[in-house]
This record gives sequence, C-alpha cells and structure tokens, in this order.
Amino acid sequence: MIYFSYRLIYQGKIHVQTHVSGDTLRRIKRAVLSGNYVFSEKAFIEMEADSLAELDVAESILNAVAIYKTLRSRSPYRQRRVEYLHVIQSTNLDGLMIYTKGKLVDEAGVETYYFLISSKKAI
Repeated sequence: MIYFSYRLIYQGKIHVQTHVSGDTLRRIKRAVLSGNYVFSEKAFIEMEADSLAELDVAESILNAVAIYKTLRSRSPYRQRRVEYLHVIQSTNLDGLMIYTKGKLVDEAGVETYYFLISSKKAI
C-alpha cells in the first residue's frame, strides 16, 4: 500500500490528508455501484436526523475524489485485530457535503462497504 499526504485548504482551514492510494477509493466506489453496501443502525439514525436518504450517501461516495483520512482501529475482540476505517467527505449530486466513515470488507470474494460510524451532513 502506498500512503501519502497533502495539504488541502477547505473553508479557510488547512487540513492534512493522509490516505491509501486511489486503489482503495476505487474499490469502495465499485462496491457502492454494485449495491454492496450496508448501513449500521447508528449511521441510519444520523442519516434520519439530517434528512439524508441512502441515495444521497451513495452519491457522495461516487463523487469523492479522495479519501479524507484512513484510521487504523485495533481490538483484541475482533477476528481481525486491525481494521481500517475510511473517512470520506464529498458532495452528493445536489452539492450537499456529506461525511461518511466506514470499512471495506472482503467476504467470500465480494467486497462490501460498511457505513459504520456515521453518515451525516458535514459541518
């Protein structure tokens, strides 16, 4: 995996973006295009609070040009002790900025993107 960072100026603030090469984003987009995505209950609650539909969130993933941040999550209780959570901020087709956090999982050769922690309007 190739990791790189760059500076992004967004709404007058400087953000440092670190993410895996475009291959991961491409795989996430392919999973979403194929309909292989699942929302957690927490993500559904946040979507409902912000009046977002599943289509809005899927559109924002497909419009993304980069992964904003990749987090390494560790737990001794999971089957795989390390998993990577990908934070993506992008607009839907109406221009609404949406923040998502999820993970890409390969189960029996089929990649599925899980919206785990959140899917909500970006502030």
